[in-house]
Amino acid sequence: MGHLRQAKYGNLIGEYDWELVYGEARFTDSDALSVGDRTIRATTFLVASGARPSIPAIPGLDTASYLTSTEALDLKQVPRSLVIIGAGYIALELGQLFSHLGSEVTLLQRGERLLPDYEPEIGEAVGTMLARTGIRVLTSTHVQRVERDDQGRRLYIETNGVPAVLETEHILVAAGRSPNVETLNLSAAGVETDRRGAVIVDAQLRTTTPHIFAAGDVTLCPQYVYVAAYQGGLAAENALNGTNRPCDLRALPGVIFTDPQVATVGLTVQQAQAAGRHVKSAVLPIGAVPRAQVNYEDVGTFKLVANAATNQVLGVHIVAGNAGDVIYAATLAVKHGLTVTDLTESFAPYLTMAEGLKLGALAFDRDVSKLSCCAA
Repeated sequence: MGHLRQAKYGNLIGEYDWELVYGEARFTDSDALSVGDRTIRATTFLVASGARPSIPAIPGLDTASYLTSTEALDLKQVPRSLVIIGAGYIALELGQLFSHLGSEVTLLQRGERLLPDYEPEIGEAVGTMLARTGIRVLTSTHVQRVERDDQGRRLYIETNGVPAVLETEHILVAAGRSPNVETLNLSAAGVETDRRGAVIVDAQLRTTTPHIFAAGDVTLCPQYVYVAAYQGGLAAENALNGTNRPCDLRALPGVIFTDPQVATVGLTVQQAQAAGRHVKSAVLPIGAVPRAQVNYEDVGTFKLVANAATNQVLGVHIVAGNAGDVIYAATLAVKHGLTVTDLTESFAPYLTMAEGLKLGALAFDRDVSKLSCCAA
């Protein structure tokens, strides 16, 4: 990773004639910041200080010690057991990784169901996947306190109000991210943050001080590297050229790199209805996709959400092998306003997982189990 950072960032600074200043930056007012004993003044600024793992205030957690995602990947030995506080994408990816390596893994989810912001069918498929992997999932669970002894860590929890104790070798905290703003002295520049500490920005990525912009994880935008890159470029363009291009994440794809993968783009049924749209949806079981049959995949689903009046595709949600590759086609469909008919009338290569998009579109008004093998 250090080699890539140097090759793709450090080595390119000279190509753009930038000056790189090492040190901790701190605003002294809205037009200047200090780095060590140096004062740097500018007409515009871009805050892109990123975020770090958020650590919940659980009694005893600090003294018992815990792992973050970075530290977990630096382990030299596979832990016998691992309790993960959190059940988001980092928890799912690392939980399945360590389970495959031989750890006994338990995920703790505060809410009632997995992936509550996703379609219910997605959460159900992921739950089945985790169960088959051997991962234990405890929903509606709150950690009351943590202790450490010679054998490892002990977590005192409540699940649906019932107390219990978990014994584990290691604890991995994967409970979200916190923006890196504490040392920036943003108040001196008039830059406001929300209750989570995230820098508040408008559609053009301006902060509450108009000539100061912010982009990426420090705003707690969707935590994908390509979102941070897009916002950074957009904020720089607006700051330096005086343009007013808005940040548009309406067709933003996301992938969870489990096996099978989870990939989504666009709106869920609930999100579309909350926006006042009348929608329809179609759910295609993974067994209806010929490629899945060839791969012996029987856990997964395709769900398409469309405008009931116009047939426009509003969202696509997938659990399947190589779903991350399939979602790009769905992203183009959502971005460019394609309809369900556009998908059904397009060729889909037979024996690819992408054929699930066409089959899912056909499922709006046909029984796909009665179709030929080529989604005709």
